[in-house]
Amino acid sequence: MQLTPSIRSALAAGAAVTVLFAGAGAATAAPAAPKAPATAPAAATAHSPYAQLRPLATFSAERLATADLVAAAKWGTSSPIDDPAREQEVLKSVAEQARQLGADPAATTRIFRDQIEANKVVQRGLYRQWDANPAQAPTERPDLQEVRKEINRVNGELVRAIAASPHARSAPSCTPLLTVAAAQVRAERQLDGLHTVALARSLPSVCARG
Repeated sequence: MQLTPSIRSALAAGAAVTVLFAGAGAATAAPAAPKAPATAPAAATAHSPYAQLRPLATFSAERLATADLVAAAKWGTSSPIDDPAREQEVLKSVAEQARQLGADPAATTRIFRDQIEANKVVQRGLYRQWDANPAQAPTERPDLQEVRKEINRVNGELVRAIAASPHARSAPSCTPLLTVAAAQVRAERQLDGLHTVALARSLPSVCARG
């Protein structure tokens, strides 16, 4: 890939935030990432590798936002955070969507396994916060079925983003560009430590492995 000056600048900034992907499975708060560069590498072309990868970070963060609602819906009930039946339902659904789009079902499933685990990172983190400080616990319980409709919508967007990015995901530049994208999404959404860690946990399988 021919790197433009703007991409080189963004990659340099992205190198400083690779901590986002170190120990992504941890459920502890991560240090705040530096602000993302003002000029995104997507400025090169609308179909650049960065432009293909950015939606994956964006929809991953959007999906994580639903974890707060899932946690609030389950809090104080007998519903466990781990729900193998629901997880298999999601994985089966996204694999079928991938096949319909001509995408790789195995890669899609692998990415969504990380999405599911990231969602649980947020739920467990919120449970710990609410246990430690009951005053912060939710006082209203969202309708879990309605929340899942939103999750299904975001899932569809994410599957389409996966289907649209096979070359970017298999390119050597994938990891640094995805890191830049995650840093920018983190800054734009002002994610706290818990959600920053969860965003990192959602992305390790995006870049194709050998």
